[in-house]
Amino acid sequence: MGVIRKTKAVSTVLSIFENKNEAKSVVSLIELVKGEMNKTTVYRILDRLEQDGIIHSFNGKDGLKWYAKCEGCSAHKHSDKHPHFQCTECDKVECLSLEVKIPALKNHKVDSTDILLMGQCETCCS
Repeated sequence: MGVIRKTKAVSTVLSIFENKNEAKSVVSLIELVKGEMNKTTVYRILDRLEQDGIIHSFNGKDGLKWYAKCEGCSAHKHSDKHPHFQCTECDKVECLSLEVKIPALKNHKVDSTDILLMGQCETCCS
């Protein structure tokens, strides 16, 4: 897609992902910016940021879409194929810094993966 115009709405959404290893559900993102922009604008910004390799999305439990900041991705290649952990108690979702080997499949090309681990987070476990 190219360079994103840094509108106030784009800056607001980007600021939510700065310095966080946590993912945000689309529902929580819409709630966080309620009053500043409508949900159509939020979805449009999320799509643009994902196409440009700034954020990535994945499905959490119950099929809800989640978004997190990318590391080392671009508009041409999403390279962050890592697992996510969702707490079954508090619903917090984290990107895990684990390398998972995705097997090569004969006569297939894997473009993306969704690996979701579920259980209790460090806070809920103690």
